[in-house]
Amino acid sequence: MKKSTPAIALVLASLSAFSGAACAQSSVTVYGIVDAGISREDNGGPKGSVTSLDSGVQSGSRLGFKGSEDLGGGLKANFVLEMGLNADTGTSAQGGRAFGRQSFVGLAGDFGTVNLGRQKSVTYDIMDDLDPFNIGLAGDAGRLFNTTNRNNNAVTYFTPNLSGFIGSLQYAFGEVAGNTAASRVIGASGSYSAGPLLASLAYEKVNDATGNDAAKKTLLGATYNFGVAKAHATYEINKGTGALDTRVWLVGVSVPVGLGAILADYTRVTDQANANANANQIAIGYTYNLSKRTNLYTSFSRTSNDSAVAYNAGANGATDKLFNAGIRHKF
Repeated sequence: MKKSTPAIALVLASLSAFSGAACAQSSVTVYGIVDAGISREDNGGPKGSVTSLDSGVQSGSRLGFKGSEDLGGGLKANFVLEMGLNADTGTSAQGGRAFGRQSFVGLAGDFGTVNLGRQKSVTYDIMDDLDPFNIGLAGDAGRLFNTTNRNNNAVTYFTPNLSGFIGSLQYAFGEVAGNTAASRVIGASGSYSAGPLLASLAYEKVNDATGNDAAKKTLLGATYNFGVAKAHATYEINKGTGALDTRVWLVGVSVPVGLGAILADYTRVTDQANANANANQIAIGYTYNLSKRTNLYTSFSRTSNDSAVAYNAGANGATDKLFNAGIRHKF
């Protein structure tokens, strides 16, 4: 027995070294956000204002798992499983989907990255960087912009970073028997980042359930960081799906102040196909960092509608007023 001890020790040492090397080549991270705030909204409807405790006011509450494995030769496998949560009720968001925010697997290398599964749309992905409110709070650009959040059954390709430029192509299968065009989504985007400048352009075509009509949107925007403040500007063209023909534009600013930031923007929708169907929104907000992971926030927006539309409101021509305040923790 004593003679075999060094051999056993050698085998154990070898296994330990191999295990350590394997662990070093792959990783899995658990992450998330818990966000809850008190909101008060008066949408101008007959029922009056409502006060509520809401989840995901600044950022959607979530629990996620992401990982990668080094396959050698510069090739990596990666995955993301991210579920949305309603912190106010403890239920699942995105209609109760298990991993409704994102669920994809892919490969990355010198050629770029290819992901397969439920993913962010190309317009949503770039809008998050262009909106001073990061598609959250009362100033959420999604309250007036026609931005699709996520696409099922999607294949997305991202180019490698080419001297500050990153492009993407996305194809989402409609999965309708006998009709490959039905419910299909095709999108493309490009972003260029250099120093204080970020400029982005995206196009997305979303077919209807028959494949005979489609909503087409083109999104163009930029931000420029002056140091004391960052300027934001975005313009969107929406066409198709019946009489849809709108233009949406936004100008805004984010100003760092001590441990926090002041956010503000003005957004306007103009309808090219229908009379008295324009709207505008003005919003202001403030975030305060208690630590690197935890911050407080508050924001207010006011949406005004022409007589033929009801963006965010309870009746045509009505004015919506939204106020919220809460706390967000990242882990």
